[in-house]
Amino acid sequence: MKQYLSLVQSILDHGSWQENRTGIRTLSLPGAALRFDLQQGFPAVTTKKLAFKSAVGELVGFLRGARSAADFRDLGCKVWDQNANENAAWLANPYREGPDDLGPVYGVQWRRWPAYKLLPLARGAQIQDALDRGYAKVADINENSAPHVLLYKAVDQLRQCLDAIHRTPQDRRILFHGWNWAQIEEMALPPCHLLYQFLPNASTREISLCLYIRSNDVGLGTPFNLTEGAALLHLVGRLTGYTPRWFSYFIGDAHIYENHLPMLREQLTREPLEAPRLVLSDRIPDHAVTGRYEPEWLERVEPGDFALEGYRHHPPLTAPMAV
Repeated sequence: MKQYLSLVQSILDHGSWQENRTGIRTLSLPGAALRFDLQQGFPAVTTKKLAFKSAVGELVGFLRGARSAADFRDLGCKVWDQNANENAAWLANPYREGPDDLGPVYGVQWRRWPAYKLLPLARGAQIQDALDRGYAKVADINENSAPHVLLYKAVDQLRQCLDAIHRTPQDRRILFHGWNWAQIEEMALPPCHLLYQFLPNASTREISLCLYIRSNDVGLGTPFNLTEGAALLHLVGRLTGYTPRWFSYFIGDAHIYENHLPMLREQLTREPLEAPRLVLSDRIPDHAVTGRYEPEWLERVEPGDFALEGYRHHPPLTAPMAV
């Protein structure tokens, strides 16, 4: 994880102080990138103890489309508690549906993106095509003094990605997105890690992932997001018969919160240890072995299905999360 420490040092050297919504200023650097060869090991931070169980618990919550902090807690992840129940702006938000509610965050967009089509009633071929694609008619509407039909369906973006990897691996459009402008105001926290692109190579049977993060708390968020992205790629590879290879990680605003500086400066004094290896449970079917495509396992995996082998780390370090 020398790349991670290099990023921290780069922010310390070249970042500038900025104010933000949390009230805790950040040392921020625009534009950063990390790249990992997953065949050489898993990108787990070793200069402190990684909260691995919490990170994979959050990932499983995303895979299940969770929108409640209680659901994440049940999976061993408590990072959403403050955003759900202690964020003053969210507590006053009319879209909040009670204790622990988070709104349509991450996994809701991943697995049930709300898609609408407003089509002129006269365009029968367009309406039929939408119906053939799984849309359902929900209302007749007058738009610009002309009759229209409103149609809706929930799009499972992640499942569509797996289907494309399985059927058309040469496609360069295998991606899913978390930034839904129509629902940003309905969320406790707008998505930070928001664009995932899978890049399978049918000739080598390897699969890579590019992840774009608009805003990243390098002290606490980056180790978490690296874990989740790499674990997701391993899972997708298992279910589609590909070996995980390159994990590229792009950050828009890479920042360090002022009260995280002691934790990160201590890590800079520590020598990174050898990268561990991620092991997936044998109960998750391996497409490369069985020849069967079973994408329904996206919903069946449990946090215990992910384990780090050979993980050695320096003593734990903690810092408060900015909300």
